[in-house]
Amino acid sequence: MTATPQANLTGRVAIVTGAGSGIGRATARTLAQAGAFVLGVGRRKDALEETAAGHSGIAVHPADLRAQGGPEEVVTVATDRWGHLDVLVNNAGVTKVMPLADTTTKAITTLFDLNVIAPSQLAQAALPHLRRTRGSIINISSTYGHRPLPGAAHYAASKAALEQLTRSWALELATDGIRVNALAPGPTESEALAAAGLSEPTINQIKQDEAARIPLGRRGKPDEIAAWVLHLADPATTWLTGQVLTIDGGLELS
Repeated sequence: MTATPQANLTGRVAIVTGAGSGIGRATARTLAQAGAFVLGVGRRKDALEETAAGHSGIAVHPADLRAQGGPEEVVTVATDRWGHLDVLVNNAGVTKVMPLADTTTKAITTLFDLNVIAPSQLAQAALPHLRRTRGSIINISSTYGHRPLPGAAHYAASKAALEQLTRSWALELATDGIRVNALAPGPTESEALAAAGLSEPTINQIKQDEAARIPLGRRGKPDEIAAWVLHLADPATTWLTGQVLTIDGGLELS
C-alpha cells in the first residue's frame, strides 16, 4: 500500500534511485500516483520491474551508479524519454556496520562512492535540465547523519556529508530557482540490513532494539517517507530549500 498523493505532479518527470525496494520503491509509486513520469533506477532489474508493475508512469533503468558514466546515462535516459527533468531523488545508498577496529579503506570507499559521490554526479548531470525547469533535488539522508552511530561511524559520516551537500547546493542553486532539501528517516523497514550482510537473528535484534529506542514505539514505513518526498517535490512547495527534515518517530529527541 502506498501513500495517498496530495500533490499534483502531472507531467512532471522524476528520477528515483534505489527504486527496487523500501523507500525508493514507495517513492517511485507515490510520485507516479500523483501524475509524475518516474524513472526508477537500481541494480536489480527484477526488483525494479516489481516496483513498476501496475504503474504505467514508471519506467525502469537498471544501472550501477558507481560505474563510469552511469549517472550521466541515467539522466540521458530520462530526458530522452520524456524531454525534460523536474525532480531528482537521490535515495540509493548502502549501510555498513563497521567498528573502527574493523575499518578498511575499501569499505570506506564503497560507502562514500554510493552515498556521496554518486548523488553528486547525478546532481551535476541533472543540473542543466533542472535549471530549465526550476526543479528540485531531494536527498535521502538518515537520522544518523546528525546523530552519533557507534559501530557504524563511516555510514553516519557519509550521511552527514550528504546533508552538508544539501545545504550548500541549496545556497549555490537558489538563484537558478532550484530547491534542494533532504529527508532524514529514522530506522525504516527495508532490505538495507540484509544487504549489509547481517544474519537474520542479528537483524531481528537490531530491529527490536531500534523500536525500543523510538518514542513512538516502532520503526518507520517506507510510505511514510515517500509522502514527504512527494511534499518536497510538489511545485507548490515554493519557499522551502536547504532543509533537512528528520522523520524518525521522535528518535532524534531521545
